[in-house]
Amino acid sequence: MVLMIIQLCIVLGALWVGSRYGSLALGAISGIGLAILVFGFGLKPGTPPTDVIYIIIAAVTCAGIMQASGGMDWLIQIAEKMLRKHPDRITFLAPLCTFFLTVLVGTGHVVYTLMPIICDIALKKGIRPERPCGVASIASQVGITCSPIAAAVVAFVTISNANHFDITIPRVLMVSIPACVCGLMAAAAASYRRGLDLDKDPEFQKKIADPVQRDYIYGSGATTLDKEIPQSAKNAVFIFLGALAVIVMFAAIPELLPSYETIKAIKGAAPIPIIDGNTTITADALAKAGIVAEGFTEKSMAGLKMNLVIQIVMISAAALMIIFCKAAPKKAVAGPVWQSGMVAVVAIYGIAWLADTYFSNYMSEMQAGLEDIVAQYPWSIALVFFLVSVLINSQGAVVVAMLPLAYKLGIPGPVLLGVLPSVYGYFFIPNYPSDIATVNFDRSGTTVIGKYLLNHSFMMPGLICVFTSTIVAYLITMIFY
Repeated sequence: MVLMIIQLCIVLGALWVGSRYGSLALGAISGIGLAILVFGFGLKPGTPPTDVIYIIIAAVTCAGIMQASGGMDWLIQIAEKMLRKHPDRITFLAPLCTFFLTVLVGTGHVVYTLMPIICDIALKKGIRPERPCGVASIASQVGITCSPIAAAVVAFVTISNANHFDITIPRVLMVSIPACVCGLMAAAAASYRRGLDLDKDPEFQKKIADPVQRDYIYGSGATTLDKEIPQSAKNAVFIFLGALAVIVMFAAIPELLPSYETIKAIKGAAPIPIIDGNTTITADALAKAGIVAEGFTEKSMAGLKMNLVIQIVMISAAALMIIFCKAAPKKAVAGPVWQSGMVAVVAIYGIAWLADTYFSNYMSEMQAGLEDIVAQYPWSIALVFFLVSVLINSQGAVVVAMLPLAYKLGIPGPVLLGVLPSVYGYFFIPNYPSDIATVNFDRSGTTVIGKYLLNHSFMMPGLICVFTSTIVAYLITMIFY
């Protein structure tokens, strides 16, 4: 038990140190923790989440190519037109815009162009920018559990199917999207009158009393409306949306997918003794080797897996954009969408491998210690997901690292689907790039980190949104499952 606790501290320490450095360091420093567990303590290495990593690479490549073609500018321009048409409702409309941009593209890093526009509209309407900006930043990350190409959703489906919970991407979205929209609207309602109005805020009035400060706050207006969007950029968006539609269609109607003859292990088959009877080989090993053995393995037809479908469709869509939409691959590689996606790949690679190594070596001990709690209060796994996410700045990494453990603890799939929104908790410590960028974009200075770190502009909308979303998602799954 003492050794188990020491090794857990090493895992948590690696995550904490990595989060302090940020970016690629989160995954890289997890490698140090992995090395200590494997070489220092002799633990058997876990399995790196290669399927999820391949999907992220395909999705961010496609989204990055769309950004390089100018398609992202068109989406931002459409969002800005709606926001400027209804400036008095920006506290509700801004988070919906950032949310659905993330749903479409699969990453929350697409909102950096929109944030200055949200701040500009709020200032010109006399609305305290903290109100829409705080909840809009939260919304840009909440959308990850609602995107058909986001790592968190794809990993949830892949891991759930492997653990005999038959779920598809559309069915996940039918729960997560309405639940998260409810959570965002609750957070927006709580933010609607948040803080003092600008004309009654003494600190803000003191700032604009200085002509230099006033020019800085009101002088420059961010906009994309004067940018001419070529038809090739619009075509790239249509290709991207078409790719999403194809993925959702195949996920909803798996009968459309091609089927192949495979060899699978017969459930319950005992290991086969070989050579002198002291060595055995399992039915699963025979199936992987492609060997048919009566009573142990059998031939069957299996459809193309969705993880491969997503990769094929996304890569193909990226190629079509390059050929027909003037998208420059070099520009895509230099863009924020592709770069942030590759950072996520490294983070998930290191974090999930480290977590799987630790949990797989202590699964029996954890089952013995936690099975009574999770049996009586299965929803309590949401607290675990949230706390782990506070340390790990990646919802996909939380799902990949913690979902297998949850299934092995015996928590039913519908419960885990219901608590899926709880994998977003990294707003708690305001060190995530989108939150920091939002603070910098707010020229009024009303969106803040706070003197005591945790009293920041994202805490209240984040807690309300995640709490409400999780409750709504849980209720939906209890009703329909």
